[in-house]
Amino acid sequence: MPLNTNIRVLIVDDFATMRKIIKNILIQLGFKDIVEAQDGVDALEILKKQRIDLIISDWNMPKMTGLDLLKAVRSNEDFKGIKFIMITAESQKENVIEAIKNGVNQYVIKPFTPKTLQEKLEKILEER
Repeated sequence: MPLNTNIRVLIVDDFATMRKIIKNILIQLGFKDIVEAQDGVDALEILKKQRIDLIISDWNMPKMTGLDLLKAVRSNEDFKGIKFIMITAESQKENVIEAIKNGVNQYVIKPFTPKTLQEKLEKILEER
């Protein structure tokens, strides 16, 4: 089944380089509507202003962690249907369990290849 690339994706990461890497992978996969935020606080502001279909967020960020962003998204009636992929350098099981408990759709551990991200996207964007 082809990937549904006609959606708006929000990339949340405090490192501009990491946002650029993820954005380039998304563009290669055919995504065109990509928005960026440098932390969870920024991301929530964007969510209030525009419709987002998928969030790809880093775990470790200043101001607000990816987990706190996930909790905020899942606890808000307007946002709770948004697909959420967490990216982290930490492979600790507790983090994975914590993210799953809070409703994360997929989980990517750094370093990752474009193929890994594509596979995770396929899993959640074909869940229709």
